[in-house]
Amino acid sequence: MRLPIHREGWPFIAFAAVLNLLLILLVGNWGWLMAPVTLWVVAFFRDPERRAPTGAGLIICPADGKLLPVVQAAPPAELDMGAAPMTRLSIFMNVFNVHVNRTPCDGTVTKLAYRPGKFFNASFDKASTDNERLSMRLRMTAEGGVAEKDIAVVQIAGLVARRIVSETGEGQHLCRGDRFGIIRFGSRVDVYLPGDVSVTAKAGQTVRAGQTILASYPS
Repeated sequence: MRLPIHREGWPFIAFAAVLNLLLILLVGNWGWLMAPVTLWVVAFFRDPERRAPTGAGLIICPADGKLLPVVQAAPPAELDMGAAPMTRLSIFMNVFNVHVNRTPCDGTVTKLAYRPGKFFNASFDKASTDNERLSMRLRMTAEGGVAEKDIAVVQIAGLVARRIVSETGEGQHLCRGDRFGIIRFGSRVDVYLPGDVSVTAKAGQTVRAGQTILASYPS
């Protein structure tokens, strides 16, 4: 059986647990006041199993959180996908959400690009263009009458988040719902979709990585 904690979390959990124990030994019952913080660290790095929905042309959510307003915007320039606007769906993750990110569709990673930047609040629109980010260009696999196409998935650092971790590489094939990374301590993930995509999720909706259907392409 798999323990539902992401491996990035173990050093932080160990540090919080040891510090909590030392406080209890030093100040007695007052040390238990840190217990909620320790439990929060454990909860932050939780990595539950998810079952992705099946069906041709589905784009599922890459992150837990709240869907921000859907806009038309150019994808990150470093992905070499052109300057034409695409449908951008942005998910804001607060510090209580699961932060493990999942692949929105079957596809092959054709490019990864890191760009340093600022650390604005990830719920601000300018976070997509100004904040530190790791961008992934994904060649969506053709299936069920839906042609292959390039989409972009962008992990964005936030006001508190200072560490973006990628668990994939260029040329790697990913399946819908596969884990591809984590962002530490509150952040945002953007998905850029080309063409005649039909968005089914609504702005303000609470969404779940690997489960919520964001959009679909017609067969």
